[in-house]
Amino acid sequence: MFLECSMHNEEQNVDITYRKGRGALENPSGRFETLRLEVTEDDDSSFEAFDEQRPQKTETFPDTSRSVIALNQSPDIPFDQSINMYRGCEHGCIYCYARPTHNFLGLSSGLDFETKIFVKRDAAELLVKTLRSPHYKCRTIALG
Repeated sequence: MFLECSMHNEEQNVDITYRKGRGALENPSGRFETLRLEVTEDDDSSFEAFDEQRPQKTETFPDTSRSVIALNQSPDIPFDQSINMYRGCEHGCIYCYARPTHNFLGLSSGLDFETKIFVKRDAAELLVKTLRSPHYKCRTIALG
């Protein structure tokens, strides 16, 4: 189901199509992909018809990560370690720092991030292994 909404800009009116229950408005190609889909004015209506028929159900896939603790060095984020049992998220927060990680999987940081969730089923075992490692240095870990 789509909800139509118009936002008024001083220069022009911009129509944005919202997807019920999703935060992303589009599903752009990943930044590491060599092929990109671009919609032109000529085929815009046929693309919208195709896009409306696409299922928006969430799918889960097994994640084969070798670690459950993610490290980051971003100056915007107040922690450098986090634990998340998933890659992807249904919440749909458009500002999420984790969205670009789906690009490394050949997926979009848009709707793919919200509908294709990778589950780390062995997260507990991976955490124990990491914490028992003599190389691990105890620091604050954010939970996601």
